[in-house]
Amino acid sequence: MSVEACADLVERGDPDRFLSAMTAPAADRGALMVLYAFNLEVVRAPWITAEAMIAEMRLQWWADAIAEIYDGKDVRRHEVVTPLAALINEKGLDRSVFEALIEARRWDIYKEPHADQAAMDQYIMDTSAGLLWLSAQAMGASQAHKDFIMDYGYGMGIAALLKAIPALENAQKYPLVDGTLEGVATLAHSAFERLRYARRNLQAIPKPIRAALRSGWTAMDVLKLALRQPELVAEGGLENPEFHRKTKLLWKTLTSRF
Repeated sequence: MSVEACADLVERGDPDRFLSAMTAPAADRGALMVLYAFNLEVVRAPWITAEAMIAEMRLQWWADAIAEIYDGKDVRRHEVVTPLAALINEKGLDRSVFEALIEARRWDIYKEPHADQAAMDQYIMDTSAGLLWLSAQAMGASQAHKDFIMDYGYGMGIAALLKAIPALENAQKYPLVDGTLEGVATLAHSAFERLRYARRNLQAIPKPIRAALRSGWTAMDVLKLALRQPELVAEGGLENPEFHRKTKLLWKTLTSRF
């Protein structure tokens, strides 16, 4: 029940976020590893069983764990919950963001598409953007940064979603409201502009917070490619070679960029 256990979970289950977390100052890495491990556990909950009721119970377990932390009750002993409780109490992280993130993942249990673009956008804001805000908040971000960080997280989330489309469709999940080439290009363009605008307004953010933002180090490249060649989304062709991605992360780290 330690930060090291969380780091092991993230390294195995979310290697890109693990790499980005390792670019943080040593004293700050643990906070990112704990939050990413929490996210990984919640993300997995709807997918590790075909039984909707069991998946609902797993997500409710996490909702109850978060409630125990914030309500000052005895916190259940668990390799992620225990260090997460310590982090929340130390950093004063937003309860509503945790709750929205867990609630949004209930959509993953079922096969119904999002009702409309607004519903899909809210899902991305509650999941990807919410996690980014918690991560940045743990690194010291103030409420003044929140809107731009959330917009940055939205762009990250759309990039991740577009990369995941083949796997989601294989699982009979169809998250895009408009899956035509034109619709994909429009979505990629909107997310790209939102991410670019947010990044421009975050250039003066303190350096420790940039490690949290570097979790989206591939997002802009993915969105550019999806905008130019939307057919690559269905083909699973949006991922750059590993060497290219790692080199870019190293460059961003050395230059304190994100």
